[in-house]
Amino acid sequence: MEEQKKQTINIYTDGACSGNQFEKNAGGWGVILEYGGHIKENFGGEPNTTNNRMEMTALIEGLSSLTKKNYNVWVFSDSSYLINCFQKRWYEKWERNGWLTSGKKPVENRDLWEKLLVFLPDYEFSFFHIKGHISKSAREATLRSNYARFTEKNGKGFSYENFLEIAKYNRRADELASFGASGVRA
Repeated sequence: MEEQKKQTINIYTDGACSGNQFEKNAGGWGVILEYGGHIKENFGGEPNTTNNRMEMTALIEGLSSLTKKNYNVWVFSDSSYLINCFQKRWYEKWERNGWLTSGKKPVENRDLWEKLLVFLPDYEFSFFHIKGHISKSAREATLRSNYARFTEKNGKGFSYENFLEIAKYNRRADELASFGASGVRA
């Protein structure tokens, strides 16, 4: 019997935080799940948070909405913090060091990292970094330049058309995060 090929779910995430540097602020997160021609969008927000927490919350919310396990999950985000943690496996060092950084300081956002790590055994993950806020009305040369940076970071496995589609969903996740933040009172 032939082994059944795992299906892929694409998750596009973004976080936003208006007044990130102030004690009172409003944060929002947005997530889009794309699977088999179906699209699901979700967003929300929190007061007095950070942009990084909103980036992580977007992915947690996306993964929490999955009803089945054993998929390939491709995550696209403009958060270097989020993507680098998984691509470079920072979390493994943090766990070995008792959730301390190499500088012996507590890992920020440990509560959210631990929530994300729960999902790792259930899916085959790939994490991809995309520059945020790529305008659909940008000049062709700008889009091509952004595509070159995208493939430099993520490999040559994406066509230019794939990149444009990913950028479209990334912009939409950004809009959703802004909606989430706008509904929060700081």
